[in-house]
Amino acid sequence: MFITFEGIDGAGKSTHIAAVAERLRTAGREVVLSREPGGTELAETLRELVLHRPMDALTEALLIFAGRRDHLRQLIEPALARGAAVVCDRFTDATFAYQGGGRGFDLGVLETLEGWVQQGRQPDLTLWFDLPPEIAAGRLAGARVPDRFEQQPLEFFRRVAAGYAARAQAQPSRFARIDASGERDAVWRQVEAALRERGL
Repeated sequence: MFITFEGIDGAGKSTHIAAVAERLRTAGREVVLSREPGGTELAETLRELVLHRPMDALTEALLIFAGRRDHLRQLIEPALARGAAVVCDRFTDATFAYQGGGRGFDLGVLETLEGWVQQGRQPDLTLWFDLPPEIAAGRLAGARVPDRFEQQPLEFFRRVAAGYAARAQAQPSRFARIDASGERDAVWRQVEAALRERGL
């Protein structure tokens, strides 16, 4: 079982990742927690470049997919092969939302890279924390030193949110939309419902 958490910065997904992992462990599953960009030593090095060094959209996408390739080969695929559940903070949908939607980069190129790197591998379930960018920006204000993405204007995050919506519309069977605008307990109830629907 491969579960991913997606959403714009400030949507609150990170708050619930540990709880989902604990729920799966309680049910007797081995759980591997990871994140993107990142997840392996090489991918974490590339993450630092992507988040903090200036570059154009193609360079950004290539680095992200290079990290994803290593992440899949070194961590995700071996874990799934031995029957573990992999719970990952972001995966390929983030690339289509941020680089495709936010940056306006060519979706056809991203689809080609996705095919090369993932060879058909997609999450079994994607929990999409949907939140208006205006609310997300308010949550992030002063919370931490912003990285290169978090420094982007509000319009960028509107495009990112639209990118996520397009991915969810294109692949509805694996997406569970979570209304992330409510209180933590209300959001968690939606997460629990999405897991129950899939027998988790």
